[in-house]
Amino acid sequence: MHEEFLLVTLANRLFGGLVASLAQPLGFHLDPAHAIPTHIVMSVVVFVIITALALAVKSQLSVENPGKLQIVLEDVVGFLLGILDEYIGPKGAKYLPLIGTVGLFIFVANAMGKIPGLTSPTADINVTLGCAVTVWVFYHAMGIREQGIVAYAKHFAVMPGAPLWIAPLVLIIELISHMSRVLSLSLRLFGNVFGEEMVVGIIGGIVPFVAPLPFMVLGVVTGSLQAFIFVMLTIIYLAAAVHTDHDHEEHNHEAEGHASA
Repeated sequence: MHEEFLLVTLANRLFGGLVASLAQPLGFHLDPAHAIPTHIVMSVVVFVIITALALAVKSQLSVENPGKLQIVLEDVVGFLLGILDEYIGPKGAKYLPLIGTVGLFIFVANAMGKIPGLTSPTADINVTLGCAVTVWVFYHAMGIREQGIVAYAKHFAVMPGAPLWIAPLVLIIELISHMSRVLSLSLRLFGNVFGEEMVVGIIGGIVPFVAPLPFMVLGVVTGSLQAFIFVMLTIIYLAAAVHTDHDHEEHNHEAEGHASA
């Protein structure tokens, strides 16, 4: 089911020829009228919405008299910081920029499909796959930075207390497990958002205006839930990647201290 959106048509009229000419030397022969796909245009719209929101909040920041939007965003930031501290520890706060950005992008993208004339870019597998690959690369890069490449790679094959002869088997299982995370993150988000938009489109085609409203409200709830699930899985993967033996010892000392108290 393909639908031509006004913004997509306008974007291709303005920039389709430029995109087609830039893609031609790379071996891609694109039709200037459809050179820019829908999900790219909608992703740009999400970027514009988030940027405008950030500028609006920044211009009205106040310690003495915070606005309602500032209070809501501060609560969201505090909530994320609490989760990061619980799963990663005090150093978890430094990962907030990526966690918050990914979560906000997915939340806005999921909700945008409820606006007439727009669609959710996360209803396209390319967008959800891009988000999943970004998270996958990020948590591996942070794991290498925190532990060093040798120690990080060692965790893929050598399990504490396990004999070394099973290391090749463990390595294969771990590699498959980590690669499957990309599919899990991308397909779960894509399937839920795409399925919800398909249901709304079909119901709206049968009984327009009124009948799709309950499904759209439910879509806002499920879209928010999917953004939260994506964020939580990202934090869990990140926590496992940046975990070090030193962190484990600190947690043990803290536990012993609480027990003795």
